Parts: sequence; structure tokens; C-alpha cells
Amino acid sequence: MSSTQRATAVEVASAHVAAWGSHEYDAAQNALAPDVHVSVTSVDPQAPKVDTTGLEDYMEGLTQFGQAVLPGTTRVESAIGDATRALLQVTSKVKFGPDAPEMKLHGSRLYRLDEDQRIIDEQVIFFVTQ
Repeated sequence: MSSTQRATAVEVASAHVAAWGSHEYDAAQNALAPDVHVSVTSVDPQAPKVDTTGLEDYMEGLTQFGQAVLPGTTRVESAIGDATRALLQVTSKVKFGPDAPEMKLHGSRLYRLDEDQRIIDEQVIFFVTQ
């Protein structure tokens, strides 16, 4: 991308999702601001709730979560946004352990970019189906 062309938040967020969905964690990390904030919630009472700030904590959580994601199954189903904000509907096939059944994770991911076009805020809401 040339220095005069700026990516939209949808492009940045979609590239980030594609990276972690393929277990390319270095590429996923490159989309993040050093002081990135993420909150994750679900209506499933057994699902962990996450609210962290900082690149190290974010990446630790992402790699733990990512181990359950079957590489190549993550899809952006819909997306809308502008220069600094994006909302993505994302699905992934997941398996939470070697003997666990394969399931489908449905999520909405809301992003905000900083002035350097890095993700500074991410809010995730999800649920899992058989």
C-alpha cells in the first residue's frame, strides 16, 4: 500500500482475522497497537470473560484461543465500517480439545483503529453451536 493510500478499518480488521484464523500470530500481532484493549463476552456461563489491555496479554489470550480454531475455517460473513471503525460477523470451526467435538463459533467483532491504522480497541461477542 502506498504512503498516500490508507486502508479502511474493515481491511485492517479482516486481515487480522485472516491471520489468527490461519494461526499466523506474528501477522495478527502486526495489526495491533501496543496498548490494544480487548473485551470478550458470551451468554454461555462457562465461557471466560476477557478484559485486558496491552499487546502481551492480548497475544497470550489470542494464542490460547487460537489453538481451538481449525486453521483455514475462519470466515468473515459480513463487514461494515469506515476509516477507523469496523464491525465484522465472523465464524470459525473450533475444537476445544483432542476428544472434543468439532463445533462452530459465531462472533461479532467491533474494532477501532488508532492514528497509525492499528487496532486499539476490540470488542468480541460470541457463542458456540454444534
